[in-house]
Amino acid sequence: MNPRKKFRLELRSGTLVLGERTLIMGVLNVTPDSFSDGGRYERPEAAIQHAFALETAGADLLDLGGESTRPGSLGTTASEELDRILPVLDGLRGRLKIPISVDTRQSTVAERAMREGAQIINDVSGLRSNAGIAEVAARCGAPIVLMHMRGEPRTMQRAPFARDVMKDVTRGLQESLAKAHKAGVAKSQIILDPGIGFGKSYAQNYELIEKLPQLAALGFPLLVGSSRKGFLGATLARGGKHIPPEERIWGTAASVTASILGGAHLVRVHDVAEMAQVVRVADCIANPQLRQVR
Repeated sequence: MNPRKKFRLELRSGTLVLGERTLIMGVLNVTPDSFSDGGRYERPEAAIQHAFALETAGADLLDLGGESTRPGSLGTTASEELDRILPVLDGLRGRLKIPISVDTRQSTVAERAMREGAQIINDVSGLRSNAGIAEVAARCGAPIVLMHMRGEPRTMQRAPFARDVMKDVTRGLQESLAKAHKAGVAKSQIILDPGIGFGKSYAQNYELIEKLPQLAALGFPLLVGSSRKGFLGATLARGGKHIPPEERIWGTAASVTASILGGAHLVRVHDVAEMAQVVRVADCIANPQLRQVR
């Protein structure tokens, strides 16, 4: 097992060190049609309460999203996204101690969210939907997550999958990196995400996790979001039917562990309290310095 490389991200609130231990990004979807929680946190009051719960449970970052990008989703306007996330950002300002990333594909949403307290941009399209997001990141000096997505959410699980998923993901991420560089984003402010579940077959998702060390060779910190994804529901199916997202915690735990052992610096999860235990044990396996001596 190769030692995980360390990185330092510069936020407005300070420096975020990646690689000493795995950081947990807690998911907060404020959409009516999320695949994982079905609009449970659509109301600002519920979303704000859940954000504090995720922080208490052990999240190191909060990922706030106002657009569902589940397979088959049709997209959301910038004004709709802002209507969903701005009340939450306002309610958390000065109260939430962990940094907030905004999960968006739209530059206007990213720019407004940064003004209202977000510190990181998470673009699941890897700048394919709107390259202007990179300009926002460069202007704000903010870290940005560049994720690989094959196709668009509406059709990504119906379109033909890549013959060689590693080549496809590597090429796509390199294209995203080139756009970010052209816009002036510092290399030290970029995180890469292979895009588990975004335009990949179930088998390809497993292959990406297995071969994470190859993506680590690109020289950037890695974020992996396998939490509650469809490939886990398929693997754990009962009677030919996928188990529902909320029953995929143990499958998520296995994929999170494998991701950490493969070199992931951050994991994006829904079930923070449970995954905090998983992360702590996996980190002790991956890094002898973190093992408690008795």
